[in-house]
Amino acid sequence: MELKLLNVNIRQFDDNVQITTDVPESIGKYYDKTLLELLRHKMKMHLKFAQKRPMPKNTGDTISFRSITKLEPALTPLTEGVTPDGNSIAMTEITAQTEQYGDYITFSDKISFVTIDPVIMEYIAELSDQANETLDILGRDTLNTGTNVMFAGGKLSRATLAEGDVLTTTDVRKVVRFFRKNYIKPIKGAGGDYACIIGPDTEFDFFDDPQFRDIADYGGNVKPLLDNEIGRFHNVRFFMTPNAMIFDGEGADEVDVHSAIFLGKDAYGITNIQGEGDVKSIIKALGSGGTTDPLNQRQTAGWKVNAFGLVRLQELALVRYEHVASQ
Repeated sequence: MELKLLNVNIRQFDDNVQITTDVPESIGKYYDKTLLELLRHKMKMHLKFAQKRPMPKNTGDTISFRSITKLEPALTPLTEGVTPDGNSIAMTEITAQTEQYGDYITFSDKISFVTIDPVIMEYIAELSDQANETLDILGRDTLNTGTNVMFAGGKLSRATLAEGDVLTTTDVRKVVRFFRKNYIKPIKGAGGDYACIIGPDTEFDFFDDPQFRDIADYGGNVKPLLDNEIGRFHNVRFFMTPNAMIFDGEGADEVDVHSAIFLGKDAYGITNIQGEGDVKSIIKALGSGGTTDPLNQRQTAGWKVNAFGLVRLQELALVRYEHVASQ
């Protein structure tokens, strides 16, 4: 009798076991689509104007970009009947190393991945914020190592910048002059203008400049505002990101120094694996952990970039403008 009762109990236990080692395909696609949609509407401003180069799968972790040197004007007259020597393109190959990035959140077994769960949706939104900020900062760090730098107020170094050395419309015109003298074309993604990426403190100060404020209102100008654009002045469109670079306490009297990044055409390039997009969501349900989760207590939701590489291509098309923001 005891053996029979034991068999019955075992059978009842087996009938109640839920073995879920994977998320239903439709649910997984929904979370993946949600993550990508959230990312699409958020500010990866430092990646916005990059030359994009998809990387074929299974081709290693490096990719080459090409930077073409400008041809000099052909000022020698042609001689009738004589074929000139011609010219050749000078091309520089620049290699980008790709890396993987990602993170995840662990959930207890009290949250279901079998149906769409509002708790998971909140965490997916948080993961998209994290992925967006990660990629934006990676792009920012690369752009801020460019070789062309201009300092506010005519200063000659970061250490001499002091209170009052804010971004001015005069200095914006100087950057545009630099681009034009070096034959740097505007950015297609900026509506035929140059682009400048600034932080919220710089935005606050710049709106005090009446020349910028009046033109930023556009007054019926035919050029519409682009995503995250705050205004336009002298053929430069300004875009704000909270992730703009700040050099803490590196100015005179240890004031913080802010960076504004001015960009022309093909200043930098970015790559990802062909067909995989920028970011993938990865959902692991109960039972997927094997012996590392023997009691099926953990499940995870995360994001991953399989190959992220960003490289500066044309130094003359990138100017780092260092300045101080008001307190």
